[in-house]
Formats: sequence, C-alpha cells, structure tokens
Amino acid sequence: MGTLIHKVYFIHSNLISAAKIPFLSDSPFKQAVRVNHHSHTLNSSRRSRIRPKMAAGDSTATTTSTNAEQNTVIEQQKVIIENKHGEKLVGVLHETGSKEIVIVCHGFQCTKEYSMMVDLTLALEKQGITVYRFDFSGNGESEGTFEFGNYGKEVNDLQAVIQHFTATNRVITAIIGHSKGGNVVVLYASLHRDIKTVVNVSGRYKMDRGIEERLGKDYLERAKKDGFIDIKSKTGEVSFRVTKESLMERLNTNMHEAGLKIDKDCKVLTVHGSVDEVIPVEDALEFAKIIPNHELKIIEGANHGYNKHRDELCSVVLAFVKDNLC
Repeated sequence: MGTLIHKVYFIHSNLISAAKIPFLSDSPFKQAVRVNHHSHTLNSSRRSRIRPKMAAGDSTATTTSTNAEQNTVIEQQKVIIENKHGEKLVGVLHETGSKEIVIVCHGFQCTKEYSMMVDLTLALEKQGITVYRFDFSGNGESEGTFEFGNYGKEVNDLQAVIQHFTATNRVITAIIGHSKGGNVVVLYASLHRDIKTVVNVSGRYKMDRGIEERLGKDYLERAKKDGFIDIKSKTGEVSFRVTKESLMERLNTNMHEAGLKIDKDCKVLTVHGSVDEVIPVEDALEFAKIIPNHELKIIEGANHGYNKHRDELCSVVLAFVKDNLC
C-alpha cells in the first residue's frame, strides 16, 4: 500500500466573506466568489469589483480581487473555448498573473462547480497559481450532448483547452482530474507528451467495474439487443441514455495500457481514499504498479468525494503541484 498521509499543509480561507456557494463542503476553501450576477461583500483584507469584459464573441463578467497574503491580484473570468466539434466549452479562469496554468477536470455527471473542483482551485489560486476549471462537452454550461462513455471526446476537449492556452504562450504546469476526470488526464498523458505533471484523484483502473451497479444485470446483452439502455430517475423520467457504442467505448478503454504509455519524464500523482465507496482503493494500487514516474497517496478514511478529508486532499495536491512547477 502507498505512503500514508501524515503531514498536512493547512491553508485557511480568511480572505473572502462572500455568499457561500450552496454545494460547497465545510472545508477551509469553501468560500468562493461568484463570477456572474452576484454581489460580493469582502472583508478589509480584500477588495473586489465587477466590471463587464468582452471576450471573443462573448460578454462575460470579471471579478477582480486582491490576495492580501501574497499581494496577488486574482481575476475570475468566464472563458469559452471551442472544441474540434465546434462546441463551446465553458470554464472559469482564476487569473493570478502567473505564466503557469493548472487545468482542473471534473468527473462523471459533474461540473466545474462541484465543491471539490472549487476547493482545489482556490487552494492553488491562493498560492498565486492560475487555474482553469471547465465543463466537458455535454456537461454543465458547455455545449454538446451528455454521454455515458465519451472518454475519447473528453480527452479531445482537454486537448482543445491545453492548445488554447499554449497558443497564448502560457505553460500548462499540471492537469488535475477527479474520478472520470482522473481517467481523462491519465489517458491524455498516455497520448501526448506536452504535460509533465498529472494528478489523478480517485480515477478508475478496472473499467468493467461499477457498470452493473448503474445499469443493472445483463446490461451488455440488453444494450446489444436494443442498442441502448435508458437510465431513469426515481420518478421514472429518463436521466440519460447509454448507447451500445458508448458502453463499448468504456469497456474497451484500457487504463493498464494507458498507464504504461505515459512518458517517464511525466510525473503522476494518484490520490485515493481508503474507504472510497465508488471506486475501490485497489485501483490506485494498480496505477502505482504500472505508471513509470508515479507517486501514490492514500488518504485514510476518505470516501470518493473526500467529504470529511477535503483539506487533506487540497494540501496533498497543492504540495505536489508546487514541487513540480516549471
């Protein structure tokens, strides 16, 4: 088993006293500034103003504030990037003025606004690191149709984001993904050689696990027979459709092969909770066996969402990213 976490770098969120985002956890990073359509009340250590700022073909609001501890001006701006299919990917850029940017990727049926994405972003932002968190196509505010598998397309979405910022002479210093997003960043690193730091938070190694719990027994036979499986809510409404093609893409996604293909110069951190109820911790141990330049952190007692261990998660990720800054 990997190294246990003993040392935690606590970062206190004493900078903002704004309205809390309802879905944030009770962590020190839980207070955030709303980018659009919300007023702000800041304490004496921070100043904020909202002004309209025009992006290419888009009108968006920008929040500017000052990090008193580092004297860093932090600007949150909605940035829209087009993927190869012409779909608009919507994200929030936490601009600190650093040349380096960290990109944060959400998981299955999730968005950039998930509390973990926000917590990780604010932890990095506070250290003067620019961060971009965005919605994959078909999720959140981004255009496109939600799909069950879609790993290949989400890797392409991430590539579009990386290319966008690279074209502006920014350096992508790390890509971070949680759950399915963890799979996406590992898959990206297996296909490309332009990212040197990858953080896989609770990504899945054995891709055939967890499907029966979501789709029911004999899912493969039913998908082949009907061409799809509809996932319904408790009220009987169709939440989303799993096509045979998307199901087969997931089953054919080989994380073992992907891990072996990652360049030895790419540093990979895998973080996993010891009591993860969605993806078992054994998956993290498998990643540790095959990825060439790998560090493993098992957070004792943490579940899939790190609900009671968010501070420790943020500290571990922040320390790894800072150690590997360009």
